Amino acid sequence: MPGEAAVNSRPGASCGPRLRYSSFAVAELSIPLLNRELSWLEFNRRVLAEAEDPAVPLLERVKFLSIAATNLDEFLMVRVGTVRQLIAGGVREKSADGLTPRQQLKVVRERVKRLLRDMYRVESGLTGELRAAGIRIERESSLTAKQRALLAEEFERRVAPVLTPLAVDPGHPFPFLSSGAINVAVLLGSGTEELHTAFIKVPRVLPRFIDIPETTQRFLPIEELICAHAAHFFPGLDVKEVIPFRVIRNADIMIREDEVEDLLQSMETAVRRRDRREVVWIEIAHDPSEHLLSMLLEALELTREDVFPLPSLPKLGDLMEIPGRIGKPSLVDEPFDPRTPPELASGDDIFSILRAGDVVLHRPYDSYAAVVELMQSAADDPDVLAIKQTLYRTEPHSVIVEALTRAAERGKQVTAIIEVQARFDEERNIAWARQLEQAGVQVVYGLMGTKTHCKVCLIVRREGGELRSYLHLSTGNYNAKTARLYTDLDLLTTHPDFGADAVQLINLLTGFSASTAHELFEGDSGNRAELQWKQFVIAPTDYHPWVLRMIARETQNARDGKPARIVAKMNALVEPKVIAALYGAAEAGVKIDLIVRGICCLVPRENIRVISIIDRFLEHSRIMLFGNAGDPEVWVTSGDWMPRNFFRRIEVTWPILSPAARDRIERQIFGVLLADDTKAWKLHPDGTYRRRRPGPRPLRSQQRFIEIARAEAEKIGPYEESMRRPAAARRKVKRKK
Repeated sequence: MPGEAAVNSRPGASCGPRLRYSSFAVAELSIPLLNRELSWLEFNRRVLAEAEDPAVPLLERVKFLSIAATNLDEFLMVRVGTVRQLIAGGVREKSADGLTPRQQLKVVRERVKRLLRDMYRVESGLTGELRAAGIRIERESSLTAKQRALLAEEFERRVAPVLTPLAVDPGHPFPFLSSGAINVAVLLGSGTEELHTAFIKVPRVLPRFIDIPETTQRFLPIEELICAHAAHFFPGLDVKEVIPFRVIRNADIMIREDEVEDLLQSMETAVRRRDRREVVWIEIAHDPSEHLLSMLLEALELTREDVFPLPSLPKLGDLMEIPGRIGKPSLVDEPFDPRTPPELASGDDIFSILRAGDVVLHRPYDSYAAVVELMQSAADDPDVLAIKQTLYRTEPHSVIVEALTRAAERGKQVTAIIEVQARFDEERNIAWARQLEQAGVQVVYGLMGTKTHCKVCLIVRREGGELRSYLHLSTGNYNAKTARLYTDLDLLTTHPDFGADAVQLINLLTGFSASTAHELFEGDSGNRAELQWKQFVIAPTDYHPWVLRMIARETQNARDGKPARIVAKMNALVEPKVIAALYGAAEAGVKIDLIVRGICCLVPRENIRVISIIDRFLEHSRIMLFGNAGDPEVWVTSGDWMPRNFFRRIEVTWPILSPAARDRIERQIFGVLLADDTKAWKLHPDGTYRRRRPGPRPLRSQQRFIEIARAEAEKIGPYEESMRRPAAARRKVKRKK
């Protein structure tokens, strides 16, 4: 593998090493593809680069380091776990870049360790800058005698009672170690040459960072306190060594369809099993004794290649706690209040507004309050008869779940399609499912083997003796927290075609068994032909062939000398046939601009430009523009261009029909994103990403969208204040007499 370039946040700097690629046969074409796993690691390098950028406020840089560390944990749990499964299963099939699973694991291990070393280099630099700002994460050895004494009392009162020492001997088997959690290994002596080993688990109920007494903005990691007082648990024994460490386990849940009778119960069982799956990685404090390391490796069935020695603080992802405990506005991003779109600021009730025309939200620049307003109004309005909604991920104490619960308690027909297979949110979604069922909501758990990833809310309202459908579609989840952190696009509409499609989709998800739905999605063409969509494009039946057809149409337009263009924004681009089609379109002369936040297996070439934007907000929206011979079409989708979105998920793609909204997306949203020369990285054919060089008037797209939102909010004037009042005070729903 080529040598790795250092992460550098200078404009024009390269991010990471070259990525391997080789030919891969797709549809009788031999095409170059970048390695998926290494492309993901390069994405995380771009996140890490934000932690190094001196233009980013200090505590925001700490957040980016935490995000990069958490991302890497998930990568190890899911992607490395999957590669190890392939090896265990004897699979020798090569990846797109010509690597066997064993070769891929070797390359990934090396790259992960390089990335971790860079992360700790960044952590060291940030620690110095935090100290200069009066914020210190201390070692126990650096404390004064008085501070140690006060912390010893804290340990006796609040920490020690929660901890349980676990010995390892013939009567005590090797304990179970939770994935990602910090543990402390203790090597003990008893006056003889015989050594004993014990473990102390650090439970998540304890704070990771403890305030140091008689100081402000000084913190001690919890494992430092535990290590300093480990002897408390082993009276009469000599503590020879105390080492913090943690393990990462394979978290990829697999459920056999032929063994599933109750999906909810099966997922609950699978989540419990996941916690005890094989260990794939271990991080341990620097220079452990050979005795302790060998014992851990043997018990966990790992090799030394699976070990990373920690230079300093374990579990960098926990650094996310620090910014929230520091009250220094100068060290964080300037606050930003999302705007209220003019259509929604009139003071009319939400139903009247939507009857007047479609509303498109560009979040977080447009307020998520419009979605909350719609749901709360629907729950309270006596003319609303039914609410039907998909839930993929949502936050604790969700206002959306509260609205659904209230609607059911008021006698409305409420249906929630909860995806209990949403990775790492399984337990939360299972809890939501139980809560909603108790409130009287009809809960459906999705389809076995096919995740319901689309975001749809259908509200059926009685109006003048007829029924009208109000519909919300989104690229993002029903989550008020991430609504302020992710960029997404929403459509609120009463268009009858959209309503009819939504009714059919939800009936499909709720009205068929898993086996029947499987036949409809993948089975005989007779049943499939019955599903006619007026506006929607649905995965897993139609999305993939539709994308290929749209690319083919642009290709033919280019060959015919007509205007031909493709602009697509997504989170990941992996699917080989789509990439092959894009290569063919580019050869025909189609101008293609791709904005791909994360994984991109496509190799850029003439007529194909790929950029990735990493900034304050997570770029999460998925939008497509097709030139259509001079009459552009704009489509929005819940699904990326990945095999899982095309073939193993329920996704919805829909057109933007409003000319004003289409123009806004083409000229303002795409126009600003493609012009970003401050936070955009350009993908080069060798697989490296380099920051774009700012021009004479640098443009940072997210900051520009904030400025646009603020300028438009000022035009709204007095209406802005009306939207700040509680939603219940704004609703003007007329009750039927």
